Amino acid sequence: MNSTLKLIQRFFMVLVLSVFLLLILNGLLVLVFSFHYSGAYDGNSGPWTAAETIAQSLTPQSEGGYQLSAQGSALLSRGGAWAILVENGTGNVVWHSDNLPEEIPLSYTVGDLSQAVRGYIQDYPTTVSEYGEDLLILGFPKQSYWKLLYNTFSYSLIANAPWIVLAWLGMNVFLVLLIYLITTSGVVKAVKPIIGAIEALPKGESPYVKEKGLFAQLAASINGAAEKIRTQDYALRKKETARANWIAGVSHDIRTPLTVVMGTAGQLEEDRSLSQDTRTKAGVIRRQSQRIQQLVNDLNLASKLEYNVQPLQQKVIHAVALLRQVAVDFLNLDAQEQYPIHWETSSALSPCLVLGDENLLKRALSNLIVNAQTHNPQGCSIFLSVTREGEYCCLWVQDDGVGLSDEELDRLQHTPHYMMCDSSTGEPRHGLGLLLVRQIAKVHQGTLLLGHSPQGGLEAKLQLPLWQQEKMPHK
Repeated sequence: MNSTLKLIQRFFMVLVLSVFLLLILNGLLVLVFSFHYSGAYDGNSGPWTAAETIAQSLTPQSEGGYQLSAQGSALLSRGGAWAILVENGTGNVVWHSDNLPEEIPLSYTVGDLSQAVRGYIQDYPTTVSEYGEDLLILGFPKQSYWKLLYNTFSYSLIANAPWIVLAWLGMNVFLVLLIYLITTSGVVKAVKPIIGAIEALPKGESPYVKEKGLFAQLAASINGAAEKIRTQDYALRKKETARANWIAGVSHDIRTPLTVVMGTAGQLEEDRSLSQDTRTKAGVIRRQSQRIQQLVNDLNLASKLEYNVQPLQQKVIHAVALLRQVAVDFLNLDAQEQYPIHWETSSALSPCLVLGDENLLKRALSNLIVNAQTHNPQGCSIFLSVTREGEYCCLWVQDDGVGLSDEELDRLQHTPHYMMCDSSTGEPRHGLGLLLVRQIAKVHQGTLLLGHSPQGGLEAKLQLPLWQQEKMPHK
């Protein structure tokens, strides 16, 4: 269930990222609002700074009294504030601004001053600044500021603030995770069978998902797809079985009359009482009948290999000896020496042992040689060799015949045979010979590679894995 884990991880990462971004955003908002509202009293300074500015703008006069500068007056006017100067010792107001509200007292006790310094005078929020030994009090409109009167904090609270913040963050993270687990547990539980079913479909399995819960519609779609795949698979197997049975039946039914035709044609070919022309025609019939018999055998074998019903008689085979034996068989049949065979295997080659079915491998090599002869009726030289390439044994069949163009070679390697394709069967396709070689190579975990030979014709390379003793199957 790697997909389920990835889905959970994705949800978790989205959650963590969302919480992180929210914390940053909220922190920035707190800072912005704090700077904006803490009192940007006049756009440049806070209420405490304003009190200091007013104190600096107030100057005593030689004839008595005090004079507030134009800058100080403008500052009071912009904020709708007022100011008083309380004399040290007497508690009397010795100066006040022109806009002083009527309810503001002009004399203060020590207790009154402590209240004014700490918070409010008649519900007007205040800030203070020293003016020599006197005290300047700056008052603001009633709804302009809110002041915390009892803002005393334990020293241990300040000292342990980092740990308190971490504990607070930890509790928040735990709460978020708890909410996440509660809200997603049902989703994960519902998603698991969906993901399992989707992963099972490419493997050829037929999953079934209960059609209920959050993903009922998706489960129904998956069940429908699985049912369709089962139906198609059944139809395909039925079709393949019918084709295999038809091929086997035709092969069996054609064998007897074909044998009669070959036998009769052979008798006519050897009958000395017939004319030479008639005997020649009988020979043509016999050879073409043998070709039909070979094609039927190839068709039957290709069908068995395609449906994995051909039993393999595997044993350790010496590849050089195998190719030599095939070469000798063809040399004995080539009485007119129209297709001379050249042996190009190095004598220094170390033993090439492969594990396989000797008869099938002989059939594959024979088909490659026959293919070279069939496509070069005027004759050609055939070159056989064995090489080692890493963990593979390579058996080469090359000729110096007409060969193939690049386009023909590409089509030969990539166009499926009519036995493997249900469409466009009217197009010309390569014969059963190369198909059999490919199938034989496949059942031996090998490959067939085609190309241009150095001699100018066609090159076929049958690549088979080398046998190693530790890979030998136990009997």
